Amino acid sequence: MINRRDSMQTELKENMRGGSGTIAITHLVDKDQIKNGRLMARIDIPVGASIGPHQHDNETEYYLIHEGDGEVEEADGTKKVGPGDVVITGNGESHSIANIGRIPLIMTAVIIFD
Repeated sequence: MINRRDSMQTELKENMRGGSGTIAITHLVDKDQIKNGRLMARIDIPVGASIGPHQHDNETEYYLIHEGDGEVEEADGTKKVGPGDVVITGNGESHSIANIGRIPLIMTAVIIFD
Protein backbone atom coordinates (compact mmCIF):
# COMPACT_ATOMS: atom_id res chain seq x y z
CA MET A 1 0.00 0.00 0.00
CA ILE A 2 1.18 3.53 -0.77
CA ASN A 3 -0.25 6.68 0.72
CA ARG A 4 0.11 9.41 -1.88
CA ARG A 5 0.82 12.96 -0.77
CA ASP A 6 -2.18 14.35 -2.63
CA SER A 7 -4.54 12.14 -0.59
CA MET A 8 -3.15 13.15 2.82
CA GLN A 9 -5.29 15.43 4.94
CA THR A 10 -3.81 18.55 6.56
CA GLU A 11 -5.50 20.20 9.50
CA LEU A 12 -4.67 23.53 11.10
CA LYS A 13 -4.69 23.77 14.89
CA GLU A 14 -4.87 27.22 16.45
CA ASN A 15 -3.12 27.51 19.83
CA MET A 16 -2.57 23.74 19.97
CA ARG A 17 -2.66 22.40 23.51
CA GLY A 18 -2.47 25.97 24.80
CA GLY A 19 0.53 26.85 22.66
CA SER A 20 0.79 29.82 20.33
CA GLY A 21 0.22 30.29 16.60
CA THR A 22 -1.22 27.91 14.03
CA ILE A 23 0.25 24.42 13.67
CA ALA A 24 -0.19 22.41 10.44
CA ILE A 25 -0.64 18.66 10.90
CA THR A 26 -0.46 16.52 7.77
CA HIS A 27 -1.69 13.00 8.53
CA LEU A 28 0.72 10.67 6.71
CA VAL A 29 -1.39 7.64 7.56
CA ASP A 30 -5.06 7.53 8.56
CA LYS A 31 -5.59 6.79 12.24
CA ASP A 32 -7.35 3.49 11.49
CA GLN A 33 -4.34 2.28 9.45
CA ILE A 34 -1.87 2.63 12.33
CA LYS A 35 -1.38 -0.66 14.10
CA ASN A 36 -0.98 -0.11 17.86
CA GLY A 37 -0.95 3.66 17.51
CA ARG A 38 -2.98 6.77 16.80
CA LEU A 39 -0.79 9.25 14.94
CA MET A 40 1.81 9.43 12.20
CA ALA A 41 2.04 12.98 10.92
CA ARG A 42 4.21 15.75 9.58
CA ILE A 43 4.02 18.73 11.93
CA ASP A 44 4.91 22.23 10.74
CA ILE A 45 5.47 24.79 13.51
CA PRO A 46 5.92 28.36 12.22
CA VAL A 47 8.56 30.70 13.63
CA GLY A 48 7.49 31.79 17.12
CA ALA A 49 4.71 29.18 17.40
CA SER A 50 4.46 26.27 19.83
CA ILE A 51 2.57 23.19 20.96
CA GLY A 52 1.68 23.60 24.63
CA PRO A 53 2.32 21.11 27.43
CA HIS A 54 0.48 17.81 27.23
CA GLN A 55 0.80 14.40 28.88
CA HIS A 56 1.09 10.93 27.34
CA ASP A 57 -0.55 8.17 29.36
CA ASN A 58 -0.42 4.58 28.07
CA GLU A 59 1.30 5.78 24.89
CA THR A 60 4.65 7.08 23.69
CA GLU A 61 5.18 9.98 21.30
CA TYR A 62 8.24 10.35 19.12
CA TYR A 63 9.23 13.62 17.44
CA LEU A 64 11.85 13.33 14.69
CA ILE A 65 13.12 16.83 13.91
CA HIS A 66 13.80 17.41 10.19
CA GLU A 67 14.31 21.18 9.92
CA GLY A 68 14.53 24.16 12.23
CA ASP A 69 15.42 24.71 15.86
CA GLY A 70 13.16 24.00 18.79
CA GLU A 71 12.98 24.06 22.52
CA VAL A 72 11.39 21.13 24.34
CA GLU A 73 10.14 21.41 27.90
CA GLU A 74 10.19 18.13 29.85
CA ALA A 75 10.02 17.20 33.53
CA ASP A 76 13.79 17.57 33.88
CA GLY A 77 14.04 20.96 32.19
CA THR A 78 14.25 22.74 28.87
CA LYS A 79 16.37 21.37 26.02
CA LYS A 80 17.20 22.65 22.55
CA VAL A 81 16.58 20.32 19.61
CA GLY A 82 17.47 20.44 15.93
CA PRO A 83 17.65 18.38 12.74
CA GLY A 84 18.22 14.68 13.39
CA ASP A 85 17.18 14.80 17.05
CA VAL A 86 14.43 12.50 18.35
CA VAL A 87 12.30 13.47 21.34
CA ILE A 88 10.69 10.51 23.17
CA THR A 89 7.87 11.10 25.65
CA GLY A 90 5.80 8.40 27.39
CA ASN A 91 5.01 6.68 30.67
CA GLY A 92 2.81 9.50 31.96
CA GLU A 93 5.37 12.18 31.12
CA SER A 94 4.49 15.51 29.57
CA HIS A 95 6.24 17.81 27.10
CA SER A 96 5.85 20.90 24.94
CA ILE A 97 7.78 22.20 21.96
CA ALA A 98 8.39 25.71 20.62
CA ASN A 99 10.01 26.94 17.43
CA ILE A 100 12.86 29.19 18.55
CA GLY A 101 14.57 29.40 15.16
CA ARG A 102 14.37 31.53 12.04
CA ILE A 103 12.67 28.97 9.79
CA PRO A 104 9.66 26.67 10.25
CA LEU A 105 10.25 23.71 12.56
CA ILE A 106 9.33 20.57 10.62
CA MET A 107 9.08 17.20 12.32
CA THR A 108 7.44 13.82 12.08
CA ALA A 109 5.32 12.81 15.09
CA VAL A 110 4.39 9.20 15.82
CA ILE A 111 2.24 8.09 18.75
CA ILE A 112 2.09 4.39 19.63
CA PHE A 113 0.22 2.64 22.44
CA ASP A 114 2.27 1.17 25.30
